[in-house]
Amino acid sequence: MSTATAIRTSETPYTKSILDEKLEKSSVGKWGGIVFGVMLVAGLIYIATHLGKDLSVVHSASVFPFVLLGLALFIALGFEFVNGFHDTANAVATCIYTHSLEPHIAVVYSGIMNFVGVLLSSGLVAYSIVSLLPVELILKVSSGSGFAMVFALLVAAILWNLATWWKGLPASSSHTMIGSVIGVGIANQLMHGRSGVSGIDVEQVKKVFTALLVSPLVGFGVAILVFFLFKLVAHDPRLYKAPEGTEPPPFYIRALLILTCGGVSYAHGSNDGQKGMGLIMLILVGTVPTAYALNHTVDRGSIVTFAAVSTQVAGALHNYEDPNVTLGESGPELEKFVADKKYEPQVVTALEEMVNDIRNEAVSYGSLGNVPAEMQANVRNQMYLTSATFAQLAKSKDAPKISDADKKVIANYKGFLDKSTKFIPTWVKVAVALALGLGTMVGWKRIVVTVGEKIGKTHLTYAQGASAELTAMCTILAADNFGLPVSTTHVLSSGVAGTMMANGSGLQMSTIRNIALAWVFTLPAAAVLSGLLFLLFNKIAS
Repeated sequence: MSTATAIRTSETPYTKSILDEKLEKSSVGKWGGIVFGVMLVAGLIYIATHLGKDLSVVHSASVFPFVLLGLALFIALGFEFVNGFHDTANAVATCIYTHSLEPHIAVVYSGIMNFVGVLLSSGLVAYSIVSLLPVELILKVSSGSGFAMVFALLVAAILWNLATWWKGLPASSSHTMIGSVIGVGIANQLMHGRSGVSGIDVEQVKKVFTALLVSPLVGFGVAILVFFLFKLVAHDPRLYKAPEGTEPPPFYIRALLILTCGGVSYAHGSNDGQKGMGLIMLILVGTVPTAYALNHTVDRGSIVTFAAVSTQVAGALHNYEDPNVTLGESGPELEKFVADKKYEPQVVTALEEMVNDIRNEAVSYGSLGNVPAEMQANVRNQMYLTSATFAQLAKSKDAPKISDADKKVIANYKGFLDKSTKFIPTWVKVAVALALGLGTMVGWKRIVVTVGEKIGKTHLTYAQGASAELTAMCTILAADNFGLPVSTTHVLSSGVAGTMMANGSGLQMSTIRNIALAWVFTLPAAAVLSGLLFLLFNKIAS
């Protein structure tokens, strides 16, 4: 094995390769720095302009909400920054190790594609993360417990990501964030003397965790199939040999590697970039509800349609009511049902009353932008709680069986509620995109070395790199379309491992073991850490 292709394994002594020297010397480069610098300045101007416009409607005698907003946004964007240099390195690893692009060019290219992916993201993944949280904490996001929740989630995720990055382990930011969410949910329920999982949406946790569990297996299996497909249709022997020196691969395979590098970076931004967006929105709602509790783009015309649909929904619910029910206040009744998930006949009656109340408020104000400042958070909570109740009602075995026709009416109504409360301003996407891009350019080398050198026992070939990247890109984009959070790290790492297995190259079991252990321990470790931080921050805030 030449010094150009020497691989660090437990069986061979360390030999510095040409690629090592390139990595040591590499930085983002002059032109790369200029390009991203221009994007950074333009992005900051855009953020400042739109944030200032949004906050112009906020009138507060105290500067405390704005200080708290600044601190919370700094920590939230810090998570995205860490996510950038922790996860995005996976996208550039194969491109760098096959000499398709110089490291500094690959990193800037990846950062730009991450930026685009975040900007064009749908927001589905963002709120699939938020929906894991106990509804009662989301409704109290303006209180001490709400802030304790957000800070505990973000700090725990940042600490665990930094720890695994320091060890060079391609652990999953998705696992970290979801583990942190679960930890907060369990700690919240234990504080209130109920079962530790009673406030967590178990079905949503199963759905998300299944995606995280299955996606690496898909990456491993599909990468093997793609690699064999390469061998079937592409007979160029250069594709299946380790690169010699620093010569780039043949043009056609180089173009594919560069395309898939950009595709994985785009997919990472579109999927992973959303993980902090939902929490940023909770921060905005908690600190400045006047500006962000409701989607002010919902205009008078939409309200007219909403009123008509609300009347339909109220009429449909009336068909499932128990006439013998005596109802107190609708809000506490719905909160109890969502928290305990135990259906009682008065739930439908309370839901009908809440639907009518929301309709009357919306019609009286004319548009969501006209809702008085002091009522914005209250109207949002009513809408969010109603949407969560409908979601839980559909899962409850004891609830009345809703007809298909009524389900369609309810789904239409719920869609309006979600549009009104689950939205992401463009400036938030720009801020997350910049944080991810900056992170990509700072700490990418550690993870690149692990993916490129420490998974297999031989140097990554062109066909292996293309197979792994193509698999990762398609898998992550598919998950994004379904609103499922998956791990770029695990999908790509498992894809590389699959190609090594298919090629008979062998796997470095010490690295595979470390990745597997990080996979196993990330969720419980993040859960314990966030749970403890939540208890601590709650004591400070109370």
